[in-house]
Amino acid sequence: MRFLHAFILLVALAAPSASWAVEPDEMLSEPTLEARARALSKELRCMVCQNESIDDSGAPLAHDLRVLVRERIKAGDSDQQVLDFLVARYGEFVLLRPRLSWHTVALWGLPPTVLLVGVVVILIDLRRRRAAQAAEARTNLTVAEEARLRELLRDSSTP
Repeated sequence: MRFLHAFILLVALAAPSASWAVEPDEMLSEPTLEARARALSKELRCMVCQNESIDDSGAPLAHDLRVLVRERIKAGDSDQQVLDFLVARYGEFVLLRPRLSWHTVALWGLPPTVLLVGVVVILIDLRRRRAAQAAEARTNLTVAEEARLRELLRDSSTP
């Protein structure tokens, strides 16, 4: 029973929680603006952690970016204006999901291309295996079948 309790406690402590990163002094008093800020924060990459959103990160830079997002929202910027401002300031790397453009085509196109090539390779391999099995089945004749084949070939070669 102790093991179960220890395991549950470990899972609870290890589970990421976005509410731990966002500090109470950062939050906006108006719930709709705060909801917008949280939604935007989930789309922005922490430049320190790199694989976390600024909403999940406890890094000082993430804190600064969360505050900046909220300041821009309070100033009346739309969500797109906030994202454009941050991209202009930090580059496209700040976005967790980069926009599709000419320099991100490989990023977006490579996974489907690799998947498609893999499917084609598997289909070609299956066809080759089936052809090899069919050829093997044709060559495995019994003694009686070989004798009959020789007889048919003799009959067809004489006019």
